[in-house]
Amino acid sequence: MNTLSIYLVRACSVAVLYLTATSTALSQLVAVTAGEYTKVGLSGGQFLKVGVGARGTAMAGAYSALSNDLTAIFWNPAGLAQVKSYGADFSQTFWLAGTTHSFAAASIPLSDKFKFAASFVSFSSGDIPITTTADPTGSAGGLYSVNDIAVGATLAGYLTEQFSFGVTARYVDHGFSSMSASGVSFDIGTRYKTGVKGLDLAFSINNLGTAQAYTGSDLTKTVLPAPGLNSSQVDAILATNSFDIPLSFRAGLGVNMFEGLIADKHEVDADGTIVHDWVVGADFETFADVPEQFAIGTEYTFREFVSLRAGYRFGQSEFGLSGGVGLVYRTGSFDGRLDYSVSPSANLGMVNRVSVSFFID
Repeated sequence: MNTLSIYLVRACSVAVLYLTATSTALSQLVAVTAGEYTKVGLSGGQFLKVGVGARGTAMAGAYSALSNDLTAIFWNPAGLAQVKSYGADFSQTFWLAGTTHSFAAASIPLSDKFKFAASFVSFSSGDIPITTTADPTGSAGGLYSVNDIAVGATLAGYLTEQFSFGVTARYVDHGFSSMSASGVSFDIGTRYKTGVKGLDLAFSINNLGTAQAYTGSDLTKTVLPAPGLNSSQVDAILATNSFDIPLSFRAGLGVNMFEGLIADKHEVDADGTIVHDWVVGADFETFADVPEQFAIGTEYTFREFVSLRAGYRFGQSEFGLSGGVGLVYRTGSFDGRLDYSVSPSANLGMVNRVSVSFFID
């Protein structure tokens, strides 16, 4: 084992121990506050919780133990270890109330065991009319917008043939009119191939980060003296409270039904194409600011060409059922994919996602 590999193994061992300790602490936090949730609405950076990629979201997010593409950066960074070639992914989410959420990532294989990826996430509200007590309809014509971004780097790899890890570090910036808040966050994920009936287990901590606070010119106010007082105006800076980003813990399992459950192995045609493939996943998530959620999802693929997906999320009042479809085109060393998902909300319409990805060996 070379020096780099030894260093990575040691670093990842520390990360795994930290993941275990933090997940235990978070679970205790959720247990203590269950039924109260007095912190609802106190976490900022909510765009960091919006699922990326049409494949995982079509399965309602039951994807942490199944993710094997660049969107694994969001669901479980350990899944990036399964990306074997150079690749890129572009995903667009048409979110609620005309807002948009975008994801882009590119991967580079460092070796057979270790992979690197860079990612970019953005959320945009578009232009919003400025309303005040004097102009409650916003007819004066002033506009503002909300623009959030996260830029990240992910390292993933195999420590053994069965155990993989992933670590993401990202810079997060929240833009609100002329104000902004920024900080750093980390995701740590692990994945274990049990070798039993095609079962994989996954664990991850997401959005470990620093507290953030808004600063900017909108917080500077000029206070005029009261009539009759012999004093000058005062320039004041409004104080803002700091906020945390939405810490969460995710535990998942994934199983390939054709690896020991309904068949001992996949059916393969004369060209070496897998005729049928069927995976099922389940994820349990705990959050620092909202109740626990549970998701279950499935994907059926015919001849490695077309995939049908569906899932359901429990414990979420706005979203439940999800579904989608995917197409794959392969020729030579090129692998291209087009995915679509839809997630109906209870009160705010449909959320549509489109993803395009490609890989080159």
